[in-house]
Amino acid sequence: MAAAADQGRAEAAAPATLKYGSTSPDVPDLQYRLQILGYYKPAITKIFGVSTQTAVKQFQKKYGLSADGIVGPRTWSVLKKVSVSKPELSKLARVIYGEARGESYKGQVAVGAVVMNRVQSSKFPNTLHGVIFEPSAFTAVNDGQYWLIPDATAFQAAKDAVKGWDPTGNALFYYNPDTATSDWSRSRTVSKKIGNHVFTY
Repeated sequence: MAAAADQGRAEAAAPATLKYGSTSPDVPDLQYRLQILGYYKPAITKIFGVSTQTAVKQFQKKYGLSADGIVGPRTWSVLKKVSVSKPELSKLARVIYGEARGESYKGQVAVGAVVMNRVQSSKFPNTLHGVIFEPSAFTAVNDGQYWLIPDATAFQAAKDAVKGWDPTGNALFYYNPDTATSDWSRSRTVSKKIGNHVFTY
């Protein structure tokens, strides 16, 4: 678990400010995040060129940021709230596979959406790693199923959740009513029921 904590701290480290012409090691991560969100189409490189600048401006405009094509602290902060790095996508896929591999595709996306909703909520840790490894947050982490190798469906469900598909209606919690023993879970306001999971606020 110490290695997981170290990795979480590394992911939370502040990246460099990037602009046209930058060749920082953070450029591939920027391009990957923009690619996941559908803004960046070319192959991922280490160079901040015209395609990256255009994608950044589109992202900034969409999220109400100054569309100057410069990726400073504010743009990074928003981008990290609504996207994932390549290692984070694998973590999200692991949660989905561990928690919902027997559910429909929509049900798997829904679990991913809850994780992303928590990252974006002030009520939870502000990194995907922090959300996933928050004590007792996910059964799959507690019982070890998180460490199973996710399949292609879980990865695609993770991508769709990151892109903004949220079948839950902004839910922050879910539980299986057939197995849940927590009265607190059952006291929450229900937003949706998808497969075996009830999603709540």
